[in-house]
Amino acid sequence: MQKFMFLVNYGLKKKLKSKAFIISNIVLIVLLVAIINIDSIINYFGGDFNENVNIYVIDNTNESFDTFKTNYESINLNIFEGNSKDDNEKTNIVLISDKTIDILKEEIKDKSDVIVELKNDDDNYLSASVISDGYIDMLTYQGIVQSINNTKYSLALKNSNIDVNELNKISKAPVIERIILDEGKNTEEENMNTIMTVVFPTLILPFFMLILLLVQLIGGEINEEKTTRSMEVIISNVSAKVHLFSKLVTNNIFVILQAVLVFIYGAIGLFIRNITGGSDIITGEISNALSIVSSSGLMDKLFYIVPITIILMILSFVAYSLLASVLASMTVNVEDYQQVQAPIIIICLIGYYLSVMAGMFEGSIFIKFLSYVPLISCLLSPALLIIGQIGIIDSFISIIVMCVFVYFLAKYGLRIYKIGILNYSTDKMWKKMFKAAKKS
Repeated sequence: MQKFMFLVNYGLKKKLKSKAFIISNIVLIVLLVAIINIDSIINYFGGDFNENVNIYVIDNTNESFDTFKTNYESINLNIFEGNSKDDNEKTNIVLISDKTIDILKEEIKDKSDVIVELKNDDDNYLSASVISDGYIDMLTYQGIVQSINNTKYSLALKNSNIDVNELNKISKAPVIERIILDEGKNTEEENMNTIMTVVFPTLILPFFMLILLLVQLIGGEINEEKTTRSMEVIISNVSAKVHLFSKLVTNNIFVILQAVLVFIYGAIGLFIRNITGGSDIITGEISNALSIVSSSGLMDKLFYIVPITIILMILSFVAYSLLASVLASMTVNVEDYQQVQAPIIIICLIGYYLSVMAGMFEGSIFIKFLSYVPLISCLLSPALLIIGQIGIIDSFISIIVMCVFVYFLAKYGLRIYKIGILNYSTDKMWKKMFKAAKKS
């Protein structure tokens, strides 16, 4: 145990004091803070990220401006729905103008303002010209185009001599009642598809990246020790078993610590954004995501989804660590390890993509079976549990299968590790692995 703790402490200190770790984290915190506060940085260096855009409307129809303005303001409000707007946020202002096109063209030079000329059209009720000095922001342009279309629609109805009350009824959004005949299903579960396509990939991506980082770290470290021949000195003082499990503990602690640091860097970026008066677009998007999750009824299930997910994640870290260590022990350099680790990465990718697309396989027995498969279940099982395709019992089966897999991987992997750790030959590597695993 003393030798085990020594190797763990030594490994962690070596990693945390390395120049690569220090430099990469300095770069990481700078990048995260910069990305989170990108609009403030643009403003500081002379940009005007939140510049208000004036939309000057020349209404040659003499009846379309009010409708166009109402439509545009409604569209602009929907774009920012869920965000509390303040004075620092970008606001587009629609203004009527009685100036000529030529005068307005001169006035908007070197500005982001836009001219919209509305004209009568005998064949199409309404036509328009959108004029700017440079490029128009995508959302602004789409809002203008949609407002013109809505204005044309309203103008066509109005000129068709339709009663005002009938016109209001036609323009009013319909009341839609969602009915599901299957009594075992409800609209809350249907909203889970939105979570799986919007929220879940964002949450599961860091876990996926941590697995890849863990596999790279363990393989690189073992190959470094074998390349420098320091492995012979280490194994002459400690058993292969102690060496293997010290690697697992060291690298898992390091990866989790790195994840915590990234979370702290993000919190620092948000704190700086808050104290510097940045707009609340990011916090607004977070609020929107939380409202989606809350409306779907997922909050009531988190008390058992979160523990199950954490247990599967911990088991998957152990499993991927063991598998990477065993494969790395049979290679003699990083180049060889890059080749043998390909199956691990492919398995992890399969699990990630299946978890993202889980909503597409509703009712599939095959996808339910895959949720029990080790190395994939850590990503797929929580996804299926969230959308209700599997139950708690199925998740427990996934955990039990994962525990059994880790046990046998440790038992037989250690046999391979003992032989491969001091073996510098790559001839018939897979054959040697199976032969070592059979030895008692």
